[in-house]
Amino acid sequence: MAKPVGNYLKKHSEALVKDVGIEASAQLCGKSKATLGRYYSDDPEHADRFMPIDVVAALEGAARFPHVTAALADLRGITLSYDHDRKNSTEGGVNSSVVALSQRFAQLMAEYNISIEDGTISINEAKRLLTETLAIQKVLIDMKLHLEEEAN
Repeated sequence: MAKPVGNYLKKHSEALVKDVGIEASAQLCGKSKATLGRYYSDDPEHADRFMPIDVVAALEGAARFPHVTAALADLRGITLSYDHDRKNSTEGGVNSSVVALSQRFAQLMAEYNISIEDGTISINEAKRLLTETLAIQKVLIDMKLHLEEEAN
């Protein structure tokens, strides 16, 4: 596996474990905290060690977001639509989606402006930008659903 791809998957594996919590993750998947740490370690001796798919499935079932699944989809150029709270409702319509989109875009630009002030984007700043980008993606999907409903 190419090193950048491996590093990318390891970062998302770490995000998954931290989302669930290290103690809860260990208990949920029956692995030690040390073993979980090895799955996302960037130490050269653990470079070829990745989280098994059954562990990913167990942890993503308890996580707020499917971090590893989203990373795998991203690597293949696939866009996933994930919203744990979606209730298949179309409340609000296109107008509310346009308002939400402009608010989210303004938030993304504000985060970007703060992040780039010192000329570099830190890991935490990148994570905040990613969060806002995902929120925009969700709004766009809602808007698409509203438009499809109106077109039919």
